[in-house]
Amino acid sequence: MNAPDWHPTSPLYAGNAAYLEQFGDDALAPWLTQPLPGTAAGSDAAQVAVLRLINAYRYLGVRQADLDPLRRFEPPPTPELDPAHYGLTEADLTREFETGSLFGVERTTLGNILQRLNNAYCGHVGVEYMHITDVARKRWLQERIESAQGRFGVSIDLKKQLLKRLTDAETLEKFLHTRHVGQKRFSLEGGESLIPLLDQVIARCARHGAKEIVMGMAHRGRINVLANIMGCSLESLYEEPLNGYPDSPLSGDVKYHKGFSSDIATPYGPVHLALAFNPSHLEIVHPVVRGSVRARQDRRGDVLGYEVVPVILHGDAALSGQGVVMESLNMSQTRGFRNGGAIHIVINNQIGFTTSDPRDVRSTLYCTDVAKMVEAPVLHVNGDDPEAVAFAVQTAVDFRYTFHKNCFIDLVCYRRHGHNEQDEPLATQPLMYRRIQAHPSTRVLYAQRLVDESVLSQSQVDDLVDVCRERLEHGESLSSPILSDFKATYGMDWGRFKHGDPGEVPTAISASRLDFLGERITTLQHEIELHSRVQKVLDDRRRMRAGELPVDWGYAENLAYASLLDVGYNVRVSGQDSAKKPCWHSSTAMPRLIPTRWWYGRRSSVISPTGRRW
Repeated sequence: MNAPDWHPTSPLYAGNAAYLEQFGDDALAPWLTQPLPGTAAGSDAAQVAVLRLINAYRYLGVRQADLDPLRRFEPPPTPELDPAHYGLTEADLTREFETGSLFGVERTTLGNILQRLNNAYCGHVGVEYMHITDVARKRWLQERIESAQGRFGVSIDLKKQLLKRLTDAETLEKFLHTRHVGQKRFSLEGGESLIPLLDQVIARCARHGAKEIVMGMAHRGRINVLANIMGCSLESLYEEPLNGYPDSPLSGDVKYHKGFSSDIATPYGPVHLALAFNPSHLEIVHPVVRGSVRARQDRRGDVLGYEVVPVILHGDAALSGQGVVMESLNMSQTRGFRNGGAIHIVINNQIGFTTSDPRDVRSTLYCTDVAKMVEAPVLHVNGDDPEAVAFAVQTAVDFRYTFHKNCFIDLVCYRRHGHNEQDEPLATQPLMYRRIQAHPSTRVLYAQRLVDESVLSQSQVDDLVDVCRERLEHGESLSSPILSDFKATYGMDWGRFKHGDPGEVPTAISASRLDFLGERITTLQHEIELHSRVQKVLDDRRRMRAGELPVDWGYAENLAYASLLDVGYNVRVSGQDSAKKPCWHSSTAMPRLIPTRWWYGRRSSVISPTGRRW
């Protein structure tokens, strides 16, 4: 048979794609129906079916989870979660089966297994983690999720704290809505659970030993975060001139682009918070935060990222729509840029500007599917359940500190107003916004829940609102206590840069010292045979030092690095081909040629179109 005749009949021929897809199931089918030695055929087939059902919930249970506070759509049919899909019947519900690797019980009835699986995977927290290839990480998440059973073990004190923070978030938005009528603020209303979420992230990271947390976010909810988390006064936000103060060299910016830093008190010690400035480029702050965190970690010698933690906030549409997200995630585990994993928080208000139909927003099922490229687990959580939010935070932070990897929290919420407060969303999303108008706020729902549980009385709930409003009327902060007398170990005084010209900085170096450094960077510390081209570079630089050749850019560049190291400044050079530059005159083996107690590093990086553009 010749090749043209053989290809169409081959199982590998493209026309046989359907056969190839079915081949795996067909190959397993005879094995799945065979009884194990010493067991009855029917019993063994049912046992295998139960184990397959358990595994299906781990993969697909999230699709039946109760995540949307508005409940706009019915969950899609998922036949793999139906026992009948595996040949199980109602008669099997009362039969006992081995549960395999299911945490919490080794043997129980099928009915109880189904109840446990629904509680773990189909409640207000839906988890995606089966795409992770590392077994240890998967088993850690399985134990945490399946042991909780949808009961998050929230203490009375934490319940009260969650309600207080929700009250702070909602009352601030209503205060601004009436005090500064018509001003754009890109309200957090509908996603108020972000404030208790961040509050818990800070406390949980501090418990693990965090000393600094660097955050980045877009404009949605920034004013609320500045006031309720960072401790920034409303007066400074709303009274500072838009174009900056006349005597300042800074040009100023709108309030929902601004950054801030402060030191706050936690039960586990002080923590320095920094919120990065961010213009209207949404996700472009992602690599900025990672770079800032890596620099702070290098300064502290924090190799695994215990002391400095990146917390990156995303919008749902921007997360799936902007390429810089993929680029940043791609860099996140490389040697030159990793920082022990980031806590990613998605403010998923289910609408990108004016587009609310998922079929028009992205080509993936979830906005967080990009996280799977770095095998990060995703915890989808219903924003109307603050206790589920707290559980998601505890799981995400503990995972990050255990494995030093990224973790995503998808806070599914909604946007009560338009894109900004001057828009009318009923004109573009009438069906969605009729539901929103009729939907009580998260604070109202949770307050009623605590009253029903006898945790608080209705009068105590009302007092929380009154106290919060009174503090805002008097210009007081709603955030955790700000430490005005705390001096951070690596704190900086930026005062001389805030007003006017900071003056010239002396950077000159004496000729004798420069000659000494030139000798050091052209002298090998060990007898080794160099590549001929590297040897020529070294010989030429010795001649440059002696005045026999003009100084080129490469030699000058390395003298500049040496002069910085000589006076105690660490040097880091990163970027594509920075370890071996495409121009030979710029190449250097300085880390091996200069014995120094200061740090010098060159790191080649991945190719980043965003890095080239910006």
